Amino acid sequence: MTAPPALRTWAEIDLSAIRHNLNFVRRKVGPGPKILAVIKANAYGHGAQAVAEAIADLVDGFGVASLDEARELIPTPRDVLLLSPVLAAERRDVLAGDFIATVSSAAEAAEFPGGRVSLKIDTGMGRIGCWQDDALSEAQAILRLDAVHLHSISTHLPSPDDAVTTRSQLEAFGALKTALKTNLAPGIKFHVLNSAGILCFPDHAFDLVRPGLMLYGSASPAEFQSLLRPALTWKARVLLVRDLAPGRDVSYGRTFTTTAPTRTAVLPLGYADGFPRQASGHGAEVLIGGQRCPLLGRVTMDQIVVDVTQVPAVQPGDEAVLIGQQGAEEILAADLAAQADTIAWHLFTGLGNRVKLVNI
Repeated sequence: MTAPPALRTWAEIDLSAIRHNLNFVRRKVGPGPKILAVIKANAYGHGAQAVAEAIADLVDGFGVASLDEARELIPTPRDVLLLSPVLAAERRDVLAGDFIATVSSAAEAAEFPGGRVSLKIDTGMGRIGCWQDDALSEAQAILRLDAVHLHSISTHLPSPDDAVTTRSQLEAFGALKTALKTNLAPGIKFHVLNSAGILCFPDHAFDLVRPGLMLYGSASPAEFQSLLRPALTWKARVLLVRDLAPGRDVSYGRTFTTTAPTRTAVLPLGYADGFPRQASGHGAEVLIGGQRCPLLGRVTMDQIVVDVTQVPAVQPGDEAVLIGQQGAEEILAADLAAQADTIAWHLFTGLGNRVKLVNI
């Protein structure tokens, strides 16, 4: 597509790629488990409302972090699960919206009369939920609350990259499910698998899975990347092209000095837009004219400088790709994240409001 020439920096969101990735989730876990698409943090920076509308026919519900995020989905005809605890001041609105509240105890569940709750069990994350040894008693106590409906019981994987620990955790949760199933009413869903869990342990899908990062085409572990389609391409326009003589410093701190005649391009984005300052000096590149152009010097708030000596025809207004594909070259979100010593989740959710979302 050709973006309006007045756009300085923007992210193109390929909604068909997200549908492709969801279909892969379905093939991976089989026909039985329901799918709760995690679209918190503005669908990981991809635009929650547009993503929800694009995939509503492929999922059974959506996962968000907060009441405000849930409200944005009204009137989406799907269940919405609040994955984080609810503030006391939010409870009335959670009930009014018929959203599903995540709770860590029967006492907390009792604060949602007439509503639906999901009991979180702590099997090693140490963040929210009741400890696994207390799960049966807490679940039974919730069932004794006549006005509260127990929608589901879940846990979270703290280290899915540790296969031995994670499989042990999944087996323990499976045993807990078996014990709970004999004491609970039918229809209560059990769920644990996030994206990494779906990719690595699909045999533990239980009743529902919660794909997040993989929906947007980024795989962790990276060995599964070829099976997914990245949905986001981050672009910017060249602002200015300059020729620098040898011995010229570039950007704050004089951390880079030219050693030969160098043609540079200035791009209109920086750490205020989500391009990580920590990538400075660590081999980050952008794509211009289908070629890799190294980042020079430090990332600043509003601008970065790249070396376009090997792209002599570059002109102001030309497109640069920061994340995505151009010609035969591709920069994955995970690539830029690694150069900034962070993760793809951080990059996606850190895109600033100057980066306009364009659905394609």
